[in-house]
Amino acid sequence: MIQAVVFDWAGTMVDYGCFAPLNVFMEVFRKREIAITIEEARAPMGLLKRDHIREILRMERVASFWCERYGQLPQESDIDALYADFEPMLLAIVHQYAEPIPGALDLVERLRQIGIRIGSTTGYTAEMMAIVKVEAKKRGYAPDHLVTPNDVPAGRPFPWMMYENAAALNVFPMYNVIKVGDTVSDVQEGVNAGVWTIGVVKGSSELGMSEDEVATFPPDKLQERMDVVAAKFRQEGAHYVIDSIGELDILIPVINQRLQRGERP
Repeated sequence: MIQAVVFDWAGTMVDYGCFAPLNVFMEVFRKREIAITIEEARAPMGLLKRDHIREILRMERVASFWCERYGQLPQESDIDALYADFEPMLLAIVHQYAEPIPGALDLVERLRQIGIRIGSTTGYTAEMMAIVKVEAKKRGYAPDHLVTPNDVPAGRPFPWMMYENAAALNVFPMYNVIKVGDTVSDVQEGVNAGVWTIGVVKGSSELGMSEDEVATFPPDKLQERMDVVAAKFRQEGAHYVIDSIGELDILIPVINQRLQRGERP
């Protein structure tokens, strides 16, 4: 039976649309006179933020612009310099982006009522999460356990944060755990950990839309965008995809039935 659910943070449980890091990524590149697109800034979302910068610099278009501007391909020292700008800028604003996504708090309450433990992983550093978790708690969200990339040898897509959650929450085997997230790297983390993995679309970085945009967008066009995100999650190995975070617990009896039949993720 499912004993624990491990949630991502930004774009999954707080910060609808995952906008806090997006704006800072774009600004630090703008300071270097490299104009990256929103799609480029979002593509590696969910990774440890220094790794995220490295992945942007590896993109062919960005690397080409960098080479044209600076006469060589990006170096490790460039990653260091960009991250040195990024971290204080994000730390200065991240407290503004801890509002729980609609449906998240009620979901956690329902999960706890049926005895399910709540874990969490993130692409934020421990210093960033020290701010976010305090602000989220003020607003009613406090998981039972949090693991950051600082606590393990490497962040996503490696499964180490998932294993640390399982140990802290005393859950074994890993197939009794669900991982929920809003990015490709979330899905990869869950699949690599051998847990049931669920992608969430609305509020996600992959969809990249604010709550107001989702509410006012033409329904047929919105569904087209959501279908693209869902297909991306499934391609990466997600066992299920849900439209909104509040729908998650509908799947728990379904997964429990599969477990009772001997099925494994």
